[in-house]
Amino acid sequence: MIEETENHFDWQQFLRRWQEEWVPGEDDVEDLAEGGTTPADLALAAPPAAEEEIAAAEERLGVRLPPSYRRFLGVSNGWRLDGGSVHRLGAAHEIGWFGDPFDMTPAYQRGLTERSTEQEVLLAGMWRRALQLETDSDMSYALLDPGDTDEDGEWALYVYKGWSGEFPDRYPSFRAYMQRMYQSFHSDRARDPGFVNDTTRALDADVERAREEALSGRWETARELLTEAHRYGRPRAWGRLQQLAALSQGGGYHGGGYRGFGGLVADPRCTGELVPVMAAAHLRDERPGASPRRFVLGAATDDGVTEAADAILARVRDGSYRYAPDGAFGEAVAEAWESARWGDTDTAWRLIRAALPSWSPPGPDLLAPVGLLGDPVLGPVVTRERGLELLATPRAGRTGPVPDPVPDLDPPGLCWLAETQRWNAPYGSYRCLWVEGAEPEALPGLVGEDGGAGLTAQPSRPAGWFPYDVRQRDDSAPWEDRAVVAVGRTGSGWAFGFDTAPRPSEPGNFFVSPAAAASRDGRAVVLWVRRGRDDVPAIFHLSVAEGCEELFAYTLRGTDVERTGPVPEALDPERVLHAVDEADRERHLLAAVQDEFGLSLPRHALAEGVLPHLTTRSWNRAPREGESYTYVTVHVGRRL
Repeated sequence: MIEETENHFDWQQFLRRWQEEWVPGEDDVEDLAEGGTTPADLALAAPPAAEEEIAAAEERLGVRLPPSYRRFLGVSNGWRLDGGSVHRLGAAHEIGWFGDPFDMTPAYQRGLTERSTEQEVLLAGMWRRALQLETDSDMSYALLDPGDTDEDGEWALYVYKGWSGEFPDRYPSFRAYMQRMYQSFHSDRARDPGFVNDTTRALDADVERAREEALSGRWETARELLTEAHRYGRPRAWGRLQQLAALSQGGGYHGGGYRGFGGLVADPRCTGELVPVMAAAHLRDERPGASPRRFVLGAATDDGVTEAADAILARVRDGSYRYAPDGAFGEAVAEAWESARWGDTDTAWRLIRAALPSWSPPGPDLLAPVGLLGDPVLGPVVTRERGLELLATPRAGRTGPVPDPVPDLDPPGLCWLAETQRWNAPYGSYRCLWVEGAEPEALPGLVGEDGGAGLTAQPSRPAGWFPYDVRQRDDSAPWEDRAVVAVGRTGSGWAFGFDTAPRPSEPGNFFVSPAAAASRDGRAVVLWVRRGRDDVPAIFHLSVAEGCEELFAYTLRGTDVERTGPVPEALDPERVLHAVDEADRERHLLAAVQDEFGLSLPRHALAEGVLPHLTTRSWNRAPREGESYTYVTVHVGRRL
């Protein structure tokens, strides 16, 4: 732990504590038993260097040594490092200029460009001006750089492992290096139950204090305590710290990096919160077509935990996993899941947020309901901002200030579709079907492909996943255009199916709007938008049906309009687009549709893939006798 007075670092106290806490390793004990080594040989410290010795070294080197290294020598003239690749730091009379004996400078200078950072430039010049401190090592070098200094006159220290092929590790000062070596000394012995001292007791107390801070909503204080304890390798610090990281970094089910929780995962009480997050990360990193990788929990677990983890992995993989905690919080989570399932992620979050104070940790090492992130439906609901709000909310019976709610994610209506190119990838278009008063489960019976599987739960999505498969199906006729739509429900009670990646076509001669088939029990609205590019005009199609009969439709191609049936004045494109600039045409047309029918779409659920999907019947009819259909097949290959 850091020992400081107001003006300087207390080297004497720091080194004395290190020496007192040090215990000989197995090899050291064997050497002592064989008589080849004396206890004095194993001591970490050396007698202090007199001021005259330090001054003599400075005169020999032609430079004044940096403050923290100078003070160190005045307390211990050298040091034995137990562990690591540097074994001993020399005394004042043993240190000398490195001189770049391996000619590293040209290699590093060749890598410099106009975009190189100041740090990269300093490193390239370090080798010829560095002061070498170590006298015994495993092909490693401890180098103080007088050209890389801070406002206190400290020199940066680099440790270069000659066998590693890696860039050297940089420490801002000699003091920072020694503190890190002390932490590594503790970390190496942390698994030994007999390694107990004032430092370990204080750090373990901080780990417990961090739990109370986290549950009380003071998660940043908890993070600081756990980060320091983890540097010393204290048990349970890493697993608790990673829970805070998982929620504070956000990304839900699809984002963030691997979530390992150390030994906590071996506790059966933690399985339901931690393993789903690890399973989701595991599957997210799988590559399409690659053999499944072994699911590694990262800790020794008994058969019960391993079997439970495998079962969770299988359910996360096929999209059937549901996070289901106990108690009042579990009831709120179940209700939130039903909302998020059909796209209302804002309501889902409000339900979770309101129930957070009632969450109770199943095990003493759990700090928050991190298991939310492993649920394929609820994970994407917990964005980074919401994760921070969760962490700042007191829970498990603790009290304290409650953070202000983060804003909702979904804008109202449809106009947001015109705001970003994301919604017309990859071919510059999107299309949607709404059915009034219908439940989403009814859509397969209304517009699903014949013999189709109905709604499909969203499975795990590996790296590079794209929301929908836009390739032509092997069993499809060339003229067919089956949409793969994300299915959900609007706040005004319309079921919808949204296709963000239709084939690169348009409502043409063989197009048959699915609105009529979908309108068996109420009105149905179909919208198809393709933005213009180069000499291809923009297209906006709207069709409305009721009782299996189309009421009206229009297709706007550039400025040309094709109409069927009486289009209401409020939707008439000539009226809606009167005196409207080209850039605002799509927005105004969308506004007219949303206002007329009260339609909307959930942006966040569509973006993050929360929703189940459905393959519809073809939006094109078969060519009739005497009609022809032209198509082009493109094969993409790889040149070997």
